[in-house]
Amino acid sequence: MSKAIAIFWFRRDLRFQDNVGLFAALESSLPVLPIFIFDPEILDKLPKKDPRVSFIYDQLQRMRSQLQEDYGSSLAIYHGRPKDIFHKLVQEHEVKHVYTNRDYEPYALNRDNEIKGFLTENNINFSTYKDQVIFEKDEIVKSDGDPYLVYTPYKNKWLFKFNNDEHLQPSASEDSLKNFMQHSRLPNLSLSDIGFEVSTVKIPDYTLTSNLISKYEDTRNYPAIKNGTSRLGPHLRFGTVSIRSIVKKAISSENEVFMSELIWREFFMQILWHYPNTVTDAFKPKYDRIEWRNNEKEFEKWKKGETGYALIDAGMRQLNATGYMHNRVRMLVASFLCKHLLIDWRWGEAYFAEKLLDYEMSSNVGNWQWAAGSGVDAAPYFRIFNPMTQADKFDKEGKYTEKWVPNIADPSYPDKMVDHKEARERCLRVYKSALS
Repeated sequence: MSKAIAIFWFRRDLRFQDNVGLFAALESSLPVLPIFIFDPEILDKLPKKDPRVSFIYDQLQRMRSQLQEDYGSSLAIYHGRPKDIFHKLVQEHEVKHVYTNRDYEPYALNRDNEIKGFLTENNINFSTYKDQVIFEKDEIVKSDGDPYLVYTPYKNKWLFKFNNDEHLQPSASEDSLKNFMQHSRLPNLSLSDIGFEVSTVKIPDYTLTSNLISKYEDTRNYPAIKNGTSRLGPHLRFGTVSIRSIVKKAISSENEVFMSELIWREFFMQILWHYPNTVTDAFKPKYDRIEWRNNEKEFEKWKKGETGYALIDAGMRQLNATGYMHNRVRMLVASFLCKHLLIDWRWGEAYFAEKLLDYEMSSNVGNWQWAAGSGVDAAPYFRIFNPMTQADKFDKEGKYTEKWVPNIADPSYPDKMVDHKEARERCLRVYKSALS
């Protein structure tokens, strides 16, 4: 007779420390089998040398080794549709309970409903927990229960409801790792087993010193400043760090701007949860009447960083080479695509989804719709950034552009693909026509 077990399913929470769902599983009365599933539904859309997959894989191997060396346990790694994997696990083990942390993206919600249905049919409990955010779903809403569509009132309500003792209490999951199932030879896979190769692009460690946070508002807009931003995005995205520990640091450093950026992340997450259709549809439906030019040759030039506008090109070349782009520059390249070139924001969003190491669907969709003017609390359609004055303001000495566009003075460097004044006037005409 097999021994009854619980399963903990790692997803966007690749750590043992302060992991809410993991703590609940380890504190149950059952030995816990930890698993991770490489889902082809997600993987099949990615490039074969995707650095994010390498990052996840390396982190899982580190976690697996720690369990083997310190606890005589391991971490089971699978490749397949989650429902098929759970069907296999239920056949192999007497599973009584499955624990996991919640994910809020549309695909994840459908996947988890399917898994819950399957487990319920087999009399297995399925428990999910809030781990990757301080506030989720409809925890921050207006007094009438409607979601906030403007950031500042959302932030104010967030801060009003926030309580250090209640919301920053860590889960001591790392103290209960001895409760994992004693089995050091659980299934493992190589990168090639899941159809991927090692990426030469690495996700860097994040930098979050008190000095960085305290100076954040003075440095965050200048792309040439080394370590002016934290590079925290991928680590929050994949859960290698706890959001509670990050908020705690932000509070101790007393920097409202840095804290505000963390709250923006949750604002966009709740928008996506309330309005999953915004992945494909403009939040403001009339913006889907815009007659995008969608010139594929111009899109290719934008992607390659060959627009003739140095700051735009620097940003795109940085993205292509490193999987990262400075936040200020992200806003400018997005605006340039939508308004100077009149190319659909969904094209840009998809390209960022492919390239960004810190890609987060809710923030990416939210920010692209902001740039296009079609989203919640968006930039007005008539705000059209001038790439040249932006460069003068935020890269005055040209250090950032010189790093990523070294051929800027060469005859080979392309001419500006559009004239700013003409592009601006064209944009205003097209938007006015659609929105009138």
